[in-house]
Amino acid sequence: MSKRNEDWWPNQLQLDVLDQNARSSNPLDEEFDYAEEFQKLDLDEAKADIEERLTDSQDWWPADYGHYGPLMIRMAWHSAGTYRTVDGRGGAGGGRQRFAPLNSWPDNTNLDKARRLLWPIKEKYGQKLSWADLMVLAGNVAIESMGFKTFGFAGGREDAFETDKAVDWGPEDEMETWDRFDEEDFLQEPLGASVMGLIYVNPEGPEANPDPEWSAERIRTTFSRMAMNDEETAALIAGGHTFGKVHGSGDPENLGPEPEAAPMESQGFGWEREDTDGPVKGGEMITSGIEGPWTQSPTEWDMGYLNNLLEYEWEPHKGPGGAWQWKPTDESLEGSAEPAHDEEDAATPMMLTTDVALKKDDDYREVIEEFQDNPMKFGMAFAKAWYKLTHRDMGPPTRFLGPEVPEETMLWQDPLPEAEYDTISEADAEELKETILDTDHSVSELVETAWASASSFRDSDMRGGANGARVRLRPQRDWEVNKPEQLAQVLDTYREIKSEFDESGDESVRVSLADLIVLGGNAAVEQAAADAGYDVEVPFEPGRVDATEAQTDAESFEALNPRADGFRNFQADRDDRPAEEALVDKADLLGLTADEMTVLVGGMRMLDTNYDDSEHGVFTDEPETLTNDFFQNLLSMDTEWEETDEEGVYEAYDRDTGEVVWTGTRADLVFGSNSRLRAIAEVYGADDAEETFVNDFVDTWHEVMTADRFDLE
Repeated sequence: MSKRNEDWWPNQLQLDVLDQNARSSNPLDEEFDYAEEFQKLDLDEAKADIEERLTDSQDWWPADYGHYGPLMIRMAWHSAGTYRTVDGRGGAGGGRQRFAPLNSWPDNTNLDKARRLLWPIKEKYGQKLSWADLMVLAGNVAIESMGFKTFGFAGGREDAFETDKAVDWGPEDEMETWDRFDEEDFLQEPLGASVMGLIYVNPEGPEANPDPEWSAERIRTTFSRMAMNDEETAALIAGGHTFGKVHGSGDPENLGPEPEAAPMESQGFGWEREDTDGPVKGGEMITSGIEGPWTQSPTEWDMGYLNNLLEYEWEPHKGPGGAWQWKPTDESLEGSAEPAHDEEDAATPMMLTTDVALKKDDDYREVIEEFQDNPMKFGMAFAKAWYKLTHRDMGPPTRFLGPEVPEETMLWQDPLPEAEYDTISEADAEELKETILDTDHSVSELVETAWASASSFRDSDMRGGANGARVRLRPQRDWEVNKPEQLAQVLDTYREIKSEFDESGDESVRVSLADLIVLGGNAAVEQAAADAGYDVEVPFEPGRVDATEAQTDAESFEALNPRADGFRNFQADRDDRPAEEALVDKADLLGLTADEMTVLVGGMRMLDTNYDDSEHGVFTDEPETLTNDFFQNLLSMDTEWEETDEEGVYEAYDRDTGEVVWTGTRADLVFGSNSRLRAIAEVYGADDAEETFVNDFVDTWHEVMTADRFDLE
């Protein structure tokens, strides 16, 4: 097999994660609008078709209990459950369970069958129903078909057509291993799962030890990485395990290769049993290697799971698949569960180590005992937790589509208030820009404030951004990277300007702090361009509003605190990545391409926006002037670079005098060292390219400032 560049040079900076923001691998027309197509969908008809499919058992994959509902719940859960708050990646968006590595994870064994069972539905509704939406919708329909009322469903997830190359799934070289914890059992960031290839934790127990107390710790760690508290976590586990069974009728070693390794004639199917002939029979299914149902009636919503868990004692043993599971010590449960298939005898309920963990941990036990005493509370807790699980990565409510979107907006959706005033006009905006520029604040201070506000946006889960002006609230106002003292001073000035404007003009017109922050940054960019000899106007769309503290989950927002921001030459001590890799990661979260990242870094350096006021990367004698000096001086052969004693910092020496003329970081020098980035930098570094650079910077700046303006789409 021929080698690729990354095979020859494995340490090469991977910029292809930014290519997924630049080119479309989507076979649909460029004008295709999924939101518009989804609105044409008859949701009731689609749900009826899905429900009918759930009880249409197929010979090639027989349904447990004659009902595919539990299988669809697992598919939906595992589609959404990859989400993690640390970087906002994962989740149901994109329908990426269809691609490697997720389609071949051990925890997703046989979910290829669930998706194939849904193909007739997808085939019928085509582009009106994305795979991403269909997988979640099928989970909802499954729950409802078994007697539970869900909290709601929102469409709006578009399909991806390739894997997300930016996601770090872990450092391990093998599936189902766990080289991701330090000596204090801390799960390294940004990972959300405790085991490679599993959604959360090992159901047998940590590192395959049936230790419920340790399991509870791991459960709390992994679910908190999804911003789930103890009540939500317990509700999800108890509610989800009310349905269905696990499959371990034999040794998982008898399963054939996963979908990505299966032969071509398997056509995307994996995990075929190699010790049987022909289609798998109902009782021959192997998934986890653990066998049995949790309740006596696995296709009905009831209190069976909680009653079994709390009212009986459980002991660990090795099941028929060779994995640790728990059996009741009381023989009265023996054979009490209905058979999953006609040819089977009645089964005995079992529990996983992760189930017994809820009983052994004092805090979880308090929650599930309250659920047992109050079934209504249990039902509502599960309904809301399931809705959060399956919709967490969709962003603000404005992106939620369909007739089943709940009227209630949850705090985890980062709600914004309705504007009870008219937004400012173009003339108002020009007047306000002049007022802002007449203050004592420098160009860099105004730019830094706008960047601190807008660059918190993540297109991974559509959180953050300038709308809401949450940069003035905890925790964002206290983040080191945002220069808290300087930020407070600029915000105080904006409050004064807002007060004077609101009181002096038309009573129906108001300006939000969110708009002022962006407007001030735009004015500063225009001033810096003018100082370089270019008359530019940064586009501005008013309409942002100011969120309140009550609308802001401070603990959840702390996850947006950047570990690194190469655009401001910032990298926290807790981030041990090379600065250039951290920069690419930040650029990807902002949805930028390689050329947009390049022009933005060059401009930010010229605007003198380093978080620590250092001169690293400020390759100019005219800071706060929007020239292309960054590129020209970086690429110049008049200097040569040497590494300093300070890690990640370099000095440029004048070849003639030997004097140090510039200093820079890896996030600066990468634009000269990486062949692809150097090619882009050379475009902007040419003598005749400065105006192109200014215009491209303005376009990219505007893109970042409006990244969260879903109301403009």
